[in-house]
Amino acid sequence: MEKNWFRVVFRRRLLITFLILTQLAFILFVIAGTHFVVRYVDFFLQGFSLIVCFYILNKKEKSAYKLTWIFLILLFPIFGGLVYAFFHVQLSPRKLRRQMAEVDHQIKPLFSIPADSLPDLALEHRECLPQAQYLQNHAGYPVYQRTRSLYFESGEGFYEQAMIEMEKAEKYIFLEFFILRQGKMLDPILDLLERKSRLGLDVRIIYDDLGCFMSLPPNFKTYLEGRGIKTMIFNPFKPILSTLQNNRDHRKIVSIDGKVAFTGGMNLADEYINARERFGHWKDAAIMIEGEAAWSLTLIFLHMWNLEKKVKEEFRDFYPWNEEACTIESDGFVQPYADSPIDEENVGEHVYIQIINNAKEYVYISTPYLIIDDNLLSALSLAAKSGVDVRIITPYRWDKWFMAIVSRSYYRQLIISGVKIYEYTKGFNHSKTFVSDDRVATVGTTNLDFRSLYLHFECGVCLYKTSAVGAVKNDFQNLILVSRQISLRDCARNTAQRIFQDVLRLFAPLM
Repeated sequence: MEKNWFRVVFRRRLLITFLILTQLAFILFVIAGTHFVVRYVDFFLQGFSLIVCFYILNKKEKSAYKLTWIFLILLFPIFGGLVYAFFHVQLSPRKLRRQMAEVDHQIKPLFSIPADSLPDLALEHRECLPQAQYLQNHAGYPVYQRTRSLYFESGEGFYEQAMIEMEKAEKYIFLEFFILRQGKMLDPILDLLERKSRLGLDVRIIYDDLGCFMSLPPNFKTYLEGRGIKTMIFNPFKPILSTLQNNRDHRKIVSIDGKVAFTGGMNLADEYINARERFGHWKDAAIMIEGEAAWSLTLIFLHMWNLEKKVKEEFRDFYPWNEEACTIESDGFVQPYADSPIDEENVGEHVYIQIINNAKEYVYISTPYLIIDDNLLSALSLAAKSGVDVRIITPYRWDKWFMAIVSRSYYRQLIISGVKIYEYTKGFNHSKTFVSDDRVATVGTTNLDFRSLYLHFECGVCLYKTSAVGAVKNDFQNLILVSRQISLRDCARNTAQRIFQDVLRLFAPLM
């Protein structure tokens, strides 16, 4: 079975690669056509590339993206502008924006069904108010009370608790993940979901097609639906040059009856629970929220489901507290949030910058990648220069060599500013956590890289004065004990290495 699936997967990937290369060859053929027209085509395309450069310069976009694209177009003036047009002047993203606006109109008001907790936060923890106000009043994700939070410092802990909670499900189980891979982690989950579906529960899975491109066979959706599991493949990969293919669903959500929800760094594959070794020990993190705030992650899932399915559901029917009040005792304040590349609001980046800028004593950051733009670089440097204890843990063993090289190119500037950089020596650190001043933390799916911050659909949970804030801090401090601090001497030991890092860093926005 596995060998047959591998052949099917390989043939599909090979066909798609061939079709993409065919498109590229066609573009080159048009550009370098017959000798009779090549001079005129060349003149036209160079002029077109110059116009595109002026367009990019005046576009409302991150300066790093502008610089990278202008550099590439000037480097390849004949077809650089044409390639940019192929990637950006398309109807699909505009259509997706319209669809999102329609679903937003239906779902956004439902986030605030529970009582408004922002006034209570303002009274009890005014120092947390700027972050909470931004997420609630501008991004549209309210802050909640009557919620318990439980932090997991490993994939194993998350998996064990998620199985326990899914077993308790009475009405529905919703799962949304970037990567699925059959094995010791996913197979028992699918068995549980099939059993719950046979009992009449509403069971749904969303997975990203590109995220599962090399891990699942093309008929996996049919396989899941045959087991009674409703399935949606997000943004199915098509062999065309399209900027929309960059926008992937990188979220990880488990929602159970709207009463319990999980998010964090883990996907549903064996390496996340160390049942399969990849890059040494896999370090990850997740958060479980029980109570009113779980409703927010449920709506975030339903937003994505209905965006793709284009079906109209009565979303309020999924609210778990229609017939009974939520009796969970408050453990501080909890504020789930989501980020979308389709709008112009970089919610994940703004959450991180708020935490850094509001820190008075310390900011501890755990991330698998460190590829950031000037805004985050300046915020981290300024905080360290202002006396804040800024520490960042990245992996020692990386999953992508080029990401490692580019990440390490930022070390020198940050260390000179006073930021302390560590690399987790036991393996690959995949956690995405921030914690500051024993009062605020966030756990979610957003990496510190351009792709996560600006191109992917992401989510996370902000925690204000909850017990989980201390757990995130303790996890970070324990992680430091098995991490190696990086010194200036460790950064780019020779000139050739530094030049190579600087060249790769030019392309960081496209990684």
